[in-house]
Amino acid sequence: MKLASIDLIIILVYLLATIVIGIILKKKAKQSKDAYMLGGKSLPWYLLGLSNASDMFDISGTMWMVTLAFVYGLKSIWIPWLWPSFNQVFMMVYLSDWLRRSNVTTGAEWISTRFGEGRGTALSHTIVVVFALISCLGFLAYGFIGLGKFVEIFVPWTAVQPYIPFEVPAAYVPHFYGILFTLFAVFYAVMGGMTSVVWADVLKYLIMSVAAVTIAIIAYHNLAGKQLPVPEGWLNPFFGWRLELNWSRIIPEVNDKIRSDGFSLFSIFFTMVVFKGILASLAGPAPNYDMQKILSTRSPREASMMSGIVSVVLIPVRYAMIIGFAVLALLYYNQLDLTTAQGIDFEKILPSAIYNFVPVGLTGLLLAGLLAAFMGTFAGTLNAAQAYVVNDIYLKYIRPNASNRSIAGMNYLSGIIVTLVSIVLGLFARDVNSILQWIVSALYGGYVAANVLKWHWWRFNGNGFFWGMLAGIVPALICPHIFPDTLGLYYFPLIFVLSVAGCILGAYAAPATDMETLKHFYRTVRPWGYWQPVHALVVADDPGFTANKRFGADMFNVLMGITAQICLTLLPIYAVLAMQLPLIITIVILATVCFILKQTWWKHLDEQKKNPMRKTQRYETLY
Repeated sequence: MKLASIDLIIILVYLLATIVIGIILKKKAKQSKDAYMLGGKSLPWYLLGLSNASDMFDISGTMWMVTLAFVYGLKSIWIPWLWPSFNQVFMMVYLSDWLRRSNVTTGAEWISTRFGEGRGTALSHTIVVVFALISCLGFLAYGFIGLGKFVEIFVPWTAVQPYIPFEVPAAYVPHFYGILFTLFAVFYAVMGGMTSVVWADVLKYLIMSVAAVTIAIIAYHNLAGKQLPVPEGWLNPFFGWRLELNWSRIIPEVNDKIRSDGFSLFSIFFTMVVFKGILASLAGPAPNYDMQKILSTRSPREASMMSGIVSVVLIPVRYAMIIGFAVLALLYYNQLDLTTAQGIDFEKILPSAIYNFVPVGLTGLLLAGLLAAFMGTFAGTLNAAQAYVVNDIYLKYIRPNASNRSIAGMNYLSGIIVTLVSIVLGLFARDVNSILQWIVSALYGGYVAANVLKWHWWRFNGNGFFWGMLAGIVPALICPHIFPDTLGLYYFPLIFVLSVAGCILGAYAAPATDMETLKHFYRTVRPWGYWQPVHALVVADDPGFTANKRFGADMFNVLMGITAQICLTLLPIYAVLAMQLPLIITIVILATVCFILKQTWWKHLDEQKKNPMRKTQRYETLY
């Protein structure tokens, strides 16, 4: 075991700090349902933004992205659009504002604000809860397997086995480590609720930022005066019809990795990513920790600001670490131990690079940060899952008038149950990439259609929402078994078409949503889209009401925001690789885009703040 005493002390101090945070904030979290699930809607937007960014800075995703940078070079910046990473821009520009105006606790509760009451709404509520729990459990299992691979390198099982009174098969050693560190995350998440999660995330972000910048500096100095052993095209973010990265003369096994990933026809892959990404972004946030952070903000204006700061604080720091480790791994590839019983595992590049290249002391800080990355993401996702179990199952169907004490007890119980189920799922997960691809491509394929239509089409009702979601989720669960060797992205169109058909047939199989509900939703949220019949009735009641005509401005701001995201991604990469001219061009473009966004987006938020009468109208709810 390479870890020095100082490294172990740093890790232990961090783990103890998370326990202290949970204990300190336990009393505050028990005050009410909102205090536990949403931090009482009193937390500052910048803390929620740091927390949200920190949750996205997860260990499994970072391992995956280091692997992408190693294999695909600068072309790897497009692959995270699978999630899609640019959905934060859509939320910054307008969707966080729309969602927060509804003033609800969870995405399932939001259903009533859009579809009113009735059988269709009840079915829609159920399907959202099912989707939320499936996606949360998927993300928990995804983080679980990444953590196990990570820890195993630093704490060899041979050093631990003598102290364990039972046998653990070699294939399940990573899962044992995963269970161990999961217990810490469960403790502070279950004890302190959203406030505990946010403060633990802020601590994690500070640790990760220091570690990321240090790794980038180490990589920069190691690269000075040397040539990276990479194929032609690796340093170019642009691409043609095919990927055209040939590793045959450098590391031949990388070509096998590219084939197994399914990214060789990169133009087709990129087209599918953009198509799916835009639809997924228009649908709004999925019912996970991201949505819960938006609902926890103090106002719609702060919800937009919170989503905006996420990219600013996350992308440069994360990519400084990613490119730093990729450079070190490329320079000293022969020193890495990536061999497993199944062959070379490129997902072990990150932990192997830390093991070999990071000095004593910094190793402890970095490990504490990456363990925190797992624990923070796990805790945020667990908090979201608890919110759905408690708010949308327990309080809605079992004990609507439960006391705060009963709610607190149910929060604890649901947290334990969700954790146990996610651990079981993690035992069956093959690798980080496979489960991530299923979540972002197949499962979210079933989410997209219904959630785009709910914002933009007045005739869409609860019945259509239920059948659209069901027609998407069922194929998402089946397709991996029918097409076991196919990238989930490539059967996304099939899932999407089936889901659209379910939406339309379901919507017209039942009456339209009650017009009073639609009018209230339209007045409160003020979405753009096909709302003309509702708009006419609202104007008849209030002649001074004006429609939201910001579609063009919003789409322009989305384009500017995505451009800014790309620049924020390239900045640390060009800096570490010492590519001066591209770095200067990127800075100029970023500065120009930021100036434009100040005029076209930021000032629009200020106008909302200065118009209290309109703001009061917009914050109306159905309750």
